This record gives sequence, structure tokens and C-alpha cells, in this order.
Amino acid sequence: MKASALVRLKFPSDTHLEIVFEALEPEVRKPLTKRSTVFLEKEKKCLVLKIKARDTVALRATANAYLRWINAITKVLKALEIIGQSTLEAS
Repeated sequence: MKASALVRLKFPSDTHLEIVFEALEPEVRKPLTKRSTVFLEKEKKCLVLKIKARDTVALRATANAYLRWINAITKVLKALEIIGQSTLEAS
């Protein structure tokens, strides 16, 4: 592997971290391509994403895919929190 990246993302809670980690695990176990490899780790309230790729194009594509997935998951979590707060306020 010629290209690599290390991304560390801090989450507001251990629960959010665990949800994101578990949602990404299937993608890590069965990658779409053999041009890159991804490793996930939990470090306190941080998700550590290690990407190794054959070239910079594969590295960029893999990083973009994972960051988009993480962004989508966090948006869903925020929406669920807002809905939960609205439900509590209404009752």
C-alpha cells in the first residue's frame, strides 16, 4: 500500500461513538474493493479511522465514502435527539 491516512473524530458521547462504530463495522469487514483497507478503533470518545490504499485515488475515494457515512449517521442521531426532545416537551 502506497498511500495512507489517519482520521480521529471526537464524538459527544460513548453512545454516539458506539453507534457509529457498529454501523461501519460491516463495511470494514467486507470492503467493496481490494484497492484499500480500513481499520477502525475506539479511543476514549474518538473514532480512529486508518486507511491504507494502493494509490491516492483509492485513498481519497475510501476516505470520502467513510466520512460521508459518518456524517449521515451523525445527522440521523441529531434528528432523533431533536424528535425525542420535542416528544418530551409535548407531554
